[in-house]
Amino acid sequence: MKPFVALVLLVLALAASGAGAQTPHTHRHDFSGAEQWSKYFDDPERDRWQKPHEVIRALGLPPDAVVADVGAGTGYFAVRLAHMTPRGRVFAVDIEPDMVKYLAERARRENLRNLEAVLGRPDDPRLPATVDRVLVVDTYHHIDARSTYFGRLRGDLKPGGEVAIIDFTPESPLGPPPSSRIARRQVIDEMQRAGYALSSEHTFLPNQYFLVFRVR
Repeated sequence: MKPFVALVLLVLALAASGAGAQTPHTHRHDFSGAEQWSKYFDDPERDRWQKPHEVIRALGLPPDAVVADVGAGTGYFAVRLAHMTPRGRVFAVDIEPDMVKYLAERARRENLRNLEAVLGRPDDPRLPATVDRVLVVDTYHHIDARSTYFGRLRGDLKPGGEVAIIDFTPESPLGPPPSSRIARRQVIDEMQRAGYALSSEHTFLPNQYFLVFRVR
């Protein structure tokens, strides 16, 4: 692997787009300067292992679905979701104001009228409306008080709504430091405490688990 590519992937893995993007050492990353971060978050090299189109297909979204991308960063998934739900709405949530500003400008620039940037809080995504799906990619391990956070999120789901969580496995060659990773079993246990049940699981991602939950 070329050194620059390796660096890009490492930064992607460590920073990821984040709802409450935190590390044990700094508590919170500085995600100002979204234009610069976009070079890492939206690097085409990421597609090889993140498999965004396969992920979105696995969500089974109808064209009029309402979706929240929690920890949207610069829009890596949110923009794709907007294209895949032309009659729906996509709420791209981030707690970094500069990211939200960038997302709003990107939506206007790319004429994505169904994409809305949302400034969330570390303890609340502040969704403007109820949703069919919530997608949380490379962000779950950054959220504090997760059972409380996702317990509150239940009220933002439409009947039959689902929460999809994708994050790095302990064995992945990419990702945050091992001490910051959260194992699949722990995610399931925490989501159960928040009032959810595992409804399905996908195993096609090489570095991450992909778990889908419904309210019990």
